[in-house]
Amino acid sequence: KRRTHLGSSPHSSLTAAKKKEKKSNKNFPKPTGLHMGTVDYTFPQGADEPHRRHHTVEAPEPQPFLKSLQYSVKETLFPDDPFRQFKNQNASRKVVLGLQYFFPICEWAPRYNLKLFKSDLIAGITIASLAIPQGISYAKLANLPPILGLYSSFVPPLVYAVLGSSRDLAVGTTAVGSLLMGAMLSKEVNAEKDPKLYLHLAFTATFFAGVLEASLGIFRLGFIVDFLSHATIVGFMGGAATVVSLQQLKGIFGLKHFTEATDIISVMRSVFSQTHQWRWESGVLGCGFLFFLLSTRYFSTKKPKFFWVAAMTPLTSVILGSLLVYFTHAERHGVQVIGNLKKGLNPLSLSDMVFTSPYMSTAVKTGIITGIIALAEGIAVGRSFAMFKNYNIDGNKEMLAFGMMNIVGSLTSCYLTTGPFSRSAVNFNAGCKTVVSNIVMAIAVMFTLLFLTPLFHYTPLVVLSSIIISAMLGLIDYQAAIHLWNVDKFDFLVCMSAYFGVVFGSVEIGLVVAVAISIARLLLFMSRPRTAIKGNIPNSMIYRNTEQYPYSRTVPGLLILEIDAPIYFANAGYLRERITRWINEEEERVKTSGENSLQYVILDMSAVGNIDTSGISMMEEIKKIIDRRALKLVLANPKGEVVKKLTRSKFIDDKLGREWMFLTVGEAVEACRFMLHTLKTEPASKGEPWNNV
Repeated sequence: KRRTHLGSSPHSSLTAAKKKEKKSNKNFPKPTGLHMGTVDYTFPQGADEPHRRHHTVEAPEPQPFLKSLQYSVKETLFPDDPFRQFKNQNASRKVVLGLQYFFPICEWAPRYNLKLFKSDLIAGITIASLAIPQGISYAKLANLPPILGLYSSFVPPLVYAVLGSSRDLAVGTTAVGSLLMGAMLSKEVNAEKDPKLYLHLAFTATFFAGVLEASLGIFRLGFIVDFLSHATIVGFMGGAATVVSLQQLKGIFGLKHFTEATDIISVMRSVFSQTHQWRWESGVLGCGFLFFLLSTRYFSTKKPKFFWVAAMTPLTSVILGSLLVYFTHAERHGVQVIGNLKKGLNPLSLSDMVFTSPYMSTAVKTGIITGIIALAEGIAVGRSFAMFKNYNIDGNKEMLAFGMMNIVGSLTSCYLTTGPFSRSAVNFNAGCKTVVSNIVMAIAVMFTLLFLTPLFHYTPLVVLSSIIISAMLGLIDYQAAIHLWNVDKFDFLVCMSAYFGVVFGSVEIGLVVAVAISIARLLLFMSRPRTAIKGNIPNSMIYRNTEQYPYSRTVPGLLILEIDAPIYFANAGYLRERITRWINEEEERVKTSGENSLQYVILDMSAVGNIDTSGISMMEEIKKIIDRRALKLVLANPKGEVVKKLTRSKFIDDKLGREWMFLTVGEAVEACRFMLHTLKTEPASKGEPWNNV
């Protein structure tokens, strides 16, 4: 027996093939076997051995409907089989495993030690220094009181520490989520004219975002978030970062009145129509702190050991800015400050929920959209850092954790939270070991709420704008966009559609456009699957795409086609037309070249995982078309589900014939060649059932 390998050089194969070109078609390379793993496939040796075949196409055993339905639901909703650990366990052990599954803290807490705490303590203090100024800044971005940014960095991290499965995720508010919530709520309620109603709607929207996230986790419907592709997220985040940065020109120039629209045209019109109100003091201060923030970030990038420099810079900027305003009385010269911040921990906000107001639909819509965006960002960040440390996170557990922390947060005066990239990156670089770093951060924020909030009275808003701009510039991932262009132009189109949709339209428009294009691409792939002609790799029984392997040779008298997708109603018509076109082109080519006429059409079904009734009808039509041309249809390697449905529809027994199904393309080719060159049988006839299927 001869063993063949895809890795062998095609040149040696071509050399051997050229020596045989002058021989007749009967001498087409026919190795006696192909060793694949632990299976040896044996093929016919000649005219005296037509019945030597040891492998047949088998249909799966029929299953009761309920059992089949149960299997389908399990594979759809539980692909990771989370309950396998409960098998063969006693009742007490199952209780322990259940607690560890729903509360990951129960799994690692017994092994926690002082060495781990030392690392988490340093990381927690570091991210707290970033969380405090970012929280205040992002709350202003959502048109909410600055104190809510601190509230949202206290309660949600504690909830995530109990339910979350990521060791590196640092919980808090994000610029994109804040912008999106502010933009959507501002369309219905003016935050300045009716701040109380606006605040209540923000709590209600956060509650519904949490309900959505928790529901997706409980019912294991996380695959819905997968419709936000990587290209979509890159473009959307970049566009949102651009819009957020431009909106900070209000703070940089000290403008009191500004447009509520988020598109670049409205923002720039608002900026340049108020040039007479620009405050040079605010502009100088903002540019100075922005330069300071970007310089320290650049330094930390070049010197990774000093990552803490960039992490501490936002808090340092807040302290320096506050001292500068306090000693120079800059607030009297047009530099706007935060003002009084309420001292104390989060007040309960259950009574502030809006469930009967005419604005209820706005809160629900805002919660759904912001919840999905927060999920996509948080899970993507968590998986990225988990990959660096070689551990896995459960996406459905993360959804449940995000949902619960937003539900609890909405009841304790918090707004939308997730796992922001900037804060998580600092947490990762600071050497965190577990989610205890979130607990340390929450304790630091709690201390700030209890004792330090009066110190932020003189914090200039221009410093907060500088902090936001410096953070947003890191979200514009132009390198990822270049990578998309080099790898997949369609993904690049999706990315740019999301970006320009956000920048020139709105956050919602950009998101809808990007998702619509992604779904359109998915539908295009489903409705237009790839088909190709397969040829023989010289001196082997391997058959591959002739475009990918130009040195492969087609078999005289045979047309081997591969179908690279399941056959459904959406692509059945296209496949019928495309297969017919392949046959027409092959017959024209044969007629022009004077080669042996086409006798057999072999369909390689290796990639066809399933087929529906429309697909079965298409197969019947193809069979009729081929029969009218006095050709024979042959199937190679049909999958179990396909064989089962074709058998139930009587296609195999009444139309095709079981003897014309083969386990591999190689066996199908050998059988057809045997019929052509040895038995000299009419190709349109059913033939003898020598395949023993």
